[in-house]
Amino acid sequence: MDTDPQPDDQAARLEFGRRLFAQECRFVAGAMTLDALPPPDLPEVAFAGRSNVGKSSLVNALTGRRTLARVSHTPGRTQQINFFELGGRLVLVDLPGYGYSQAGKAKAALWSQTVRLFLKGRPTLRRVCLLIDARHGPNAHDRDTMEALDEAAVNYQAVLTKVDKVKPEALERERAALARELAKHTAAHPVIMPTSAHAGTGVAELRAELAALAVDSPFG
Repeated sequence: MDTDPQPDDQAARLEFGRRLFAQECRFVAGAMTLDALPPPDLPEVAFAGRSNVGKSSLVNALTGRRTLARVSHTPGRTQQINFFELGGRLVLVDLPGYGYSQAGKAKAALWSQTVRLFLKGRPTLRRVCLLIDARHGPNAHDRDTMEALDEAAVNYQAVLTKVDKVKPEALERERAALARELAKHTAAHPVIMPTSAHAGTGVAELRAELAALAVDSPFG
């Protein structure tokens, strides 16, 4: 990469994020069990959320690639923890969705246990992006995840998805209600990120937020 910008304003943060997420992003590993996880190395950002909330679509939008993470309209199709290395400076982790699975209950339980142990014990995990559908707000599974991340002291940030499908007034009400709820959680990041993978809303801002966690970031 070229010489990094100085951390003096939001424009520099956005540009740093744009340049980082334009770097090569390669699939590293897919794991269904803890012993199959790649060794911890670079800082990691994980994407969690209910099935069909738009995790894979958002990962693709962030990296500017249409097929990096598999996108499906059928809930429960992401069935392993997928690792993508970004420019040798950050790893994006696409987690299986919770709340639904096409697989049997035994496999679903195994994924759930593996994901929880990953979130609790991964030393390089810098942040979890907790994706919440802006049309519906958090559900019981989201709240269970919040509590689990609080207990594990893992920093997480709420990312509202599909905001293009919500009217501005309703979106602001949802954002305010979510902010009040997150204020009660010890591990929650205070900034909520509204996004739309389809319309591109908030994608540049989320890139800048996550790029600050990368190796040698001037904004960390």
